[in-house]
Amino acid sequence: MSQSRHVPVMLQRCLDMLAPALTEPGAVVVDCTLGLGGHSEALLTRFPEARLVALDRDKEALRLSGERLAPFGDRATLVHAVYDELPEVLDRLGIPRVQGVLFDLGVSSMQLDEAERGFAYAQDAPLDMRMDQTTGISAAEVLNTYPPGELVRILRAYGEEKQAKRIVSAVVREREKEPFSNSARLVELIRDSLPQAAKRTGGNPAKRTFQALRIEVNGELSVLERAIPAAVKALAVGGRIAVLSYHSLEDRLVKQVFAAGAATTAPPGLPVVPERYQPRLKLLTRGAELPTEEEVAENRRAAPARLRGAQRIREDAE
Repeated sequence: MSQSRHVPVMLQRCLDMLAPALTEPGAVVVDCTLGLGGHSEALLTRFPEARLVALDRDKEALRLSGERLAPFGDRATLVHAVYDELPEVLDRLGIPRVQGVLFDLGVSSMQLDEAERGFAYAQDAPLDMRMDQTTGISAAEVLNTYPPGELVRILRAYGEEKQAKRIVSAVVREREKEPFSNSARLVELIRDSLPQAAKRTGGNPAKRTFQALRIEVNGELSVLERAIPAAVKALAVGGRIAVLSYHSLEDRLVKQVFAAGAATTAPPGLPVVPERYQPRLKLLTRGAELPTEEEVAENRRAAPARLRGAQRIREDAE
């Protein structure tokens, strides 16, 4: 698999956003979602004085990006960890505060492109979808064992699938005949259970269900709920965080954490706001920034991306 075909999304914009915090010698930047190492390589190249700590839960991604980042020697430290483990990782490395943090929450291109991982709905593969294949339950187990009500909840909440009930009743009927193991059967079942009108809109009709299963299998939203506040906490004053998300649930979560950090916590009506109530963060984006039309034309995976950034302007109140 060639590494050249993977173009990191909104790369230039992310680098520009983090730049003011990463020019000093010894600055530490954390890539919380290493993937194939595209963002990490660009960070190390553009900020020659900076040191990189990169996390990924996928051992295959760590191996491949390790080869790619080898020329940077000990400036790059790669760690097998889920990104909500950031505080423990920094603690182990003896790094009290960092100057930059980057999250690219899209599924790694590698995972989508390797058929046998079962992330893609365009080709038949085992229904696995675990980003770390050494642990946890597969998508097939979710489909075959979850109670119907729980499956409906997952498809609605994580896939924003309006036809969740129809799809789930078909899944439950079919799994009693034979448990699910491969993606093609699920794709076909989704096609068959949707009304005509629903099939005509928005690409492959299986897309939303596959997204929902992937989020459930990897606990992505609950991990993110812990990870974003932990990353903000790890920032030194002046440090910056940039987060690329790809669906509204992730983006909403990031927005809430940043908005809370950028708001004053003072009781209303104080003539002067004491230091301990002052905002901790300054927002670097107005709303979420979107990729340019040119970028979407070059890289279709960029289309749903939303970028938000924030800068740490104060220590936490004691």
